[in-house]
Amino acid sequence: MLALHTSDWHLGRGLHGHDLLPAQAAFVDHLVEVVRAESVDVVLVSGDVHDRAIPPVRALELFDEALSRLRDAGTRVVAISGNHDAARRLGDKSGLLDPRIRIRTDPAAVGVPVVVEDADGPVRIYAIPYLEPATANALLPDPDPADPDPTGGRDPAGATSFSQAATMRRAMRAVRVDLDGHPGARSVVLAHAWVTGGAGSDSERGISVGGVGNVPSSLFDGITYTALGHLHRPQVITPAVRYSGSPMAFSFSEAADRKTSLLVDIGRDGIRAVRAVAVPAERRMAVLRGTLNELLTAARFAAHEGDFVSAVLTDPIRPDDAMATLQRRFPHALRLAHEPPAGAGDDRSFGERTHGRTDLEIATAFVAHVRGEPTPRERTLLTAALDAARIAEEAA
Repeated sequence: MLALHTSDWHLGRGLHGHDLLPAQAAFVDHLVEVVRAESVDVVLVSGDVHDRAIPPVRALELFDEALSRLRDAGTRVVAISGNHDAARRLGDKSGLLDPRIRIRTDPAAVGVPVVVEDADGPVRIYAIPYLEPATANALLPDPDPADPDPTGGRDPAGATSFSQAATMRRAMRAVRVDLDGHPGARSVVLAHAWVTGGAGSDSERGISVGGVGNVPSSLFDGITYTALGHLHRPQVITPAVRYSGSPMAFSFSEAADRKTSLLVDIGRDGIRAVRAVAVPAERRMAVLRGTLNELLTAARFAAHEGDFVSAVLTDPIRPDDAMATLQRRFPHALRLAHEPPAGAGDDRSFGERTHGRTDLEIATAFVAHVRGEPTPRERTLLTAALDAARIAEEAA
């Protein structure tokens, strides 16, 4: 069986105000091409299909289109919900879908596999959606009364305390109960979790509970292949436990990452090979450092003129209109930070530095200083907020 492991599409997400949906549509094109070229038997989507619980309509439409095109390309799809997805929304039509499309969002069904047949027999695919300990434990199958773990999956910290690890341990117990009835069966687990040893980036949302968010990789021992989602960097936890990573970078901390999907070849006796398939990027990302004049004139930065750019200015005093000036050379500059040399700075008082500037100019300069230039919509909101404050002050 040939499986294509992917995750963390985050459909509808932007990058510092830049709309990524066209790039995400190009990723769907790429995915369909890979399925056709490689004759993929099943596509595994390990959570975070969307970026938020109520996605934009265009993001919903793109996911529907992706499922239809993958089905028409001759493959199956097994997808789970992640911590960014609204599980009930993502899975509300799952019972009406083509049987080749399986969207699993219900913790109660973790021990019920999707069975895919190949020339060597069945492969049992267990889909474990993101499990929020506070709610998932009431939905998971009951623990085995004869289980040697007397806590039933709870952490020793307290009778009502569940961590990510304890919750995943209970889910995997349900998986193993089913596998025990099929000795020697090949198995795949999809899970959305932070597994110990994985390296995060700036674009993941934390999923720790009480400071304990990691899941030990040993929970997946004996599973033929575990397809993980949540961490956006592609990485190998063990040869049989891997993150595919997100198909595109969602923060500049991922600028050096090579984005991939993973082709997993499962033979009669287990994994034959895992091959990374590079995902084409809309444009590269670069973090550039120097004075504004250096960034605008130095030849060494020429190769980055078409990139998404995060600039770190080292001028002693932050230049005025720095982002607008920078975008003359780097039209896709999205982020700006100011890190003056040690001991350098502006010794003027706040009043001296803001003299002659309007409230809107001061507010937008502050936003630009801490995060980057505000978008036109953000400028409109700032204007409305300042107007409301002025009217309230005058009324008082």
